[in-house]
Amino acid sequence: MSYDDAIEALSNDALKLVKNNFIIGLGSGRASTLLVESLARLIKIKNYDIKGVPTSLQIKQIAEKVGIQLVEADQVVHIDIVFDGADQIDSEKYVIKGGGGALLRENILFSLAKKVVVMADKTKFVKNFTKTVPVEVHPFARSSVSNEIKKLGGNTDIRSLDRGYPFFTENGNIILDCDFGIIKIQNHLHRKLSKFQE
Repeated sequence: MSYDDAIEALSNDALKLVKNNFIIGLGSGRASTLLVESLARLIKIKNYDIKGVPTSLQIKQIAEKVGIQLVEADQVVHIDIVFDGADQIDSEKYVIKGGGGALLRENILFSLAKKVVVMADKTKFVKNFTKTVPVEVHPFARSSVSNEIKKLGGNTDIRSLDRGYPFFTENGNIILDCDFGIIKIQNHLHRKLSKFQE
């Protein structure tokens, strides 16, 4: 079974949690794209009144194309459920996210959500994290945040586009991809890094 087949199957299963009149947070990336397409079919079949809150222009365009009614996060007081993918999930169920570059907006949706569903196939599950940890920061804070992350034992690289230009999020921020090697004490690192995301 291919990755897309696995995620489509997960999407169909996850959508069993959706009810009429739900406000749904839509994550970014391949998993969320497949979820949105499945959600559009469910809405049509069930004649549901569903509103989606997108985390990125990428997912917003896809949702618009398949006819999902959209609202912005500042137009709602809560979100019933957020669906999103993950970069890695460890044995303690901690998650590395942010590969798609929508960290801040995803965090905002998570804070409003009654439930968060992370969709991932078996390739995303690891014993210990090995991927870099993304941190979204304002360009003005690049040096100060990089120095603080180095004190935690991490090496930072500014995420770049193929041509070498810095990658900017839709909020005008940059992303520091932080290499901590193999991460074994996730809770400790999460607490330390969270202050940069507040």
